[in-house]
Amino acid sequence: MDQNNVHEDAAATGGIAADRLRSIIERVERLEEERKALAGDIKDIFSEAKSAGFDVKVIKQIIKLRKQEPAEVEEQETLLDIYRRALGM
Repeated sequence: MDQNNVHEDAAATGGIAADRLRSIIERVERLEEERKALAGDIKDIFSEAKSAGFDVKVIKQIIKLRKQEPAEVEEQETLLDIYRRALGM
């Protein structure tokens, strides 16, 4: 395609590079499908954990904690302890 055809194609679609836009949309759609498949896999693993007698809520909390910095976890645990004591728990 020569430069004039590229310019004509963009002008015909309101200045939008249709092929580039389509490529971006299709890539996002593929990633969304992959994310959906991964979410299903994660759900299956949690079902497996539950079947093995593990508490899924606790596992999710541990996963959340492992994503945090150790100092942040320690600070939250300290505050939780202070709040519990303040409430007589």
